[in-house]
Amino acid sequence: MVLITVRLPAGLSLPDGMRHLGLADEDVDLAFGLIAVDSAKGLYALRVSDESARRLGWGAGGPYADPKIEPFGPPS
Repeated sequence: MVLITVRLPAGLSLPDGMRHLGLADEDVDLAFGLIAVDSAKGLYALRVSDESARRLGWGAGGPYADPKIEPFGPPS
C-alpha cells in the first residue's frame, strides 16, 4: 500500500470517494480511511495498492512517505 492524495468533492465518505475514483475494497486500506488534508480544496489522503496508484496516474499526488507512527521513548 502507498499513501497518495486525491482531489474529490468536499464532504464525501470513503465509499463515495472510492466510487468516484473507481476503486474496489481490495484496492484501498479501509482501516486508514479517507483523511481530509484540506477539505475546502477537496484534498484527501488515501492509502491504496501500488497498482491502484499507478492506475489513478495524474489524478493523484504521491506516493508519499508513510512511516509507522510509534510512541517516543520507553513504554510507560
